[in-house]
Amino acid sequence: MPVCRRTPPRDAVHHPLFARCYARMGPLADERAGVGELRGELLAGLSGRVIEIGAGNGLNFPHYPEAVSEVVAIEPERHLRRLATRVGLRAGVPVDVVPGVAEALPVKSEAFDAAVACLVLCSVRDVRRALAELLRVLRPGGELRFLEHGRAEGRVLATTQRALDRTVWPLMFGGCHTAREVRSAIAAAGFEPIGHRRLRIPERGPTLPTSPCVLGAARRPVSPAHP
Repeated sequence: MPVCRRTPPRDAVHHPLFARCYARMGPLADERAGVGELRGELLAGLSGRVIEIGAGNGLNFPHYPEAVSEVVAIEPERHLRRLATRVGLRAGVPVDVVPGVAEALPVKSEAFDAAVACLVLCSVRDVRRALAELLRVLRPGGELRFLEHGRAEGRVLATTQRALDRTVWPLMFGGCHTAREVRSAIAAAGFEPIGHRRLRIPERGPTLPTSPCVLGAARRPVSPAHP
């Protein structure tokens, strides 16, 4: 099924310095902070057509199971998209890397069996619109898999996160916000929770503003019109 090419300008998101830092640091986090194993857990059991938003430099691609027939990977940042395209060519499943933003996905409604949001909802400009788009493009009963960092449970770290989000953090880290309430936003968008677990990245070592994370799944409800 072809992708609709109604996309925003190719540089709708432009963070050249952050993109290059992320491309270097991402593989290190996968190896040394255990993020690679979490990617495998996030994607385990998926099948059919999958849409991934904010695919970055394609670190999820090697973890998709063989039952996935196609991955449409949305990435707005030009440098990361170029790197993701190269990785997609070596992936074990078909991957189409597409320019676009999460708030206006260039794909048809109800076209996907699953959606993936991995360390990206922190940086989208409008979380509600992005989640509404994911709900739109999933078939009824389709799953949203997410691995995201968010607001800390402890008061001291949560206060620090809010202060950083209002000042330097988004400027330094490509629009990232550390204290977004991901699970409540997903529920408010109309998804049915399936399950989740809280975790800390890295599991050992110093606590970072981005250390509190959640890994989980939610489902687009099946309406009476879609038995």
